[in-house]
Amino acid sequence: MKIAVPRETAEGETRVAATPQTVKAMVDDGNQVIVEAGAGEASSIPDEAYREAGAEIVPDAGALYSQAEMVLRVGRPSDEEAQMLRGGMVLIGTLGTLAKPDLATVLAKQGVTALSMDAIPRITRAQSMDTLSSQATVGGYKAVLIAAERLPKFMPLLTTAAGTVRPAKGIVMGAGVAGLMAIGTARRLGAVVEATDVRPVVKEQVESLGGTFIEVEMTEEEKAKAETAGGYATEMSDDYKRRQAALIAERVKEADFIITTALIPGRPAPKLVTEEMVKSMKPGSVIVDMAAEMGGNVEGTEAGKEVVKHGVRIVGLTNLPATMPGSATQMYAKNIQTLVKHLVTDGTVNLDFNDEITAGATITHDGKVVHAATAKALGIEPPAPASPAQTATEPAASAEKDA
Repeated sequence: MKIAVPRETAEGETRVAATPQTVKAMVDDGNQVIVEAGAGEASSIPDEAYREAGAEIVPDAGALYSQAEMVLRVGRPSDEEAQMLRGGMVLIGTLGTLAKPDLATVLAKQGVTALSMDAIPRITRAQSMDTLSSQATVGGYKAVLIAAERLPKFMPLLTTAAGTVRPAKGIVMGAGVAGLMAIGTARRLGAVVEATDVRPVVKEQVESLGGTFIEVEMTEEEKAKAETAGGYATEMSDDYKRRQAALIAERVKEADFIITTALIPGRPAPKLVTEEMVKSMKPGSVIVDMAAEMGGNVEGTEAGKEVVKHGVRIVGLTNLPATMPGSATQMYAKNIQTLVKHLVTDGTVNLDFNDEITAGATITHDGKVVHAATAKALGIEPPAPASPAQTATEPAASAEKDA
């Protein structure tokens, strides 16, 4: 299998889909790996490191895509790159087709078998492939560092000859992977941290990190609805949102910083912090809205920007993992290499649609959109499951002969 790693083209993207370590692992498994020149530059990985790991360096995207049978990416391909994909080729990346499903239509038309890292089910067997968790870990950590840098005061309690400085108080909204990392990081910096989440089961995790759980009173029906089978938070009733908002509003007045992380797959981010809440905060307070790209959890968030509203700094920076490309690339590349190992046997991609990981991650195959949620977003019916269960993809036709 000839596996290709292109240079990412999205503005601000510094990560790359492979490291020398994962390249070596794929080569050791009998694959050929080609890497576009400069692909790892923004992650501080020189071309020579890839060569030493067994990869071939090609000069540009055209040369890369003309040879590739499988392409590993971080994000979505550009329109130009999508047109370079050929029938029978396998594309793996974080394709985001729930939010922007039109890409799936293009990939199906091209005859590409596409798998999206953000569609991998959150099950125990797939933890080593879970890029949502690995990249959320990076984002949650960095969000707290941003808050600490923007705050006009110390995070920890300090007792000095000049007097005692009280610790900063923070609220983390959403106690998933990003939220838990944010709680732990803020506590290590000495802040006092409270956290809220619609899933009451996370209370113990929050408290184990030294945070205080802001518990909204819930009915049994609400408790049952609060979490999907895959471990994601779900959108709650208007009555629950009203009770949550009332409780949070009182805490917000005392907060020096807020980190918001709440996302619902395929839906706009829920609004958790109203403009009135922002107004009630102390001047100089900081909010880091990690859901900015999906509309934000805060009224007043502007995606990709930092703004000051009512004396409060609202940070809506997107793609926080790309601000720490060293660690983010290392983790993402390992996730994607593990998926490749799951799919490739003796140089052939085997798609077993009876396998939960493969079925959950595959977006397009055999000229069709096969991912149910993406098909729904496009307003089309997904086809019936593939039969037979074990389907080997035909190698992509190469425009160049192998040397």
